[in-house]
Amino acid sequence: MISLNTKALLDTPISDLIISSEKVAHVQVGNSAEHALLVLTKTGYSSVPVLDNKYRLHGLLSSKMITESILGLEKIEYEKLGSIKVDDVMDKEVVSLKITDRFQKALDLVINHAFLCVVDDVGTFVGILTRRVILKHLKKYIYQVD
Repeated sequence: MISLNTKALLDTPISDLIISSEKVAHVQVGNSAEHALLVLTKTGYSSVPVLDNKYRLHGLLSSKMITESILGLEKIEYEKLGSIKVDDVMDKEVVSLKITDRFQKALDLVINHAFLCVVDDVGTFVGILTRRVILKHLKKYIYQVD
């Protein structure tokens, strides 16, 4: 049986915990892999959301995806970076949360992801929820409960 305190934790709205979209690096559908690699390198992030011009979420992109797309049989084909589009190499199967979801769903999903994208009802990107934020929230709960 779940205690009332635990139920309250699990029912926490994720909207209280997300990092807003204005603070999250992203690339756009149609950007070149070269541009995306620059964004990833400059920010130091392992992956970034891919958005359209209306800020709807379309996928995630990582440096590894870009690197794999330019690997030739005998060398890395850097010259391809300008012609490869983000859409060609991004992961379109993105696990995401709705802004109305609760902490319990985020906790279940973040086990396999460093961060989760959060969208509104029409798929507009509103931010991310990181594993770090989830763990900090959980830690705060654990140490306050006797």
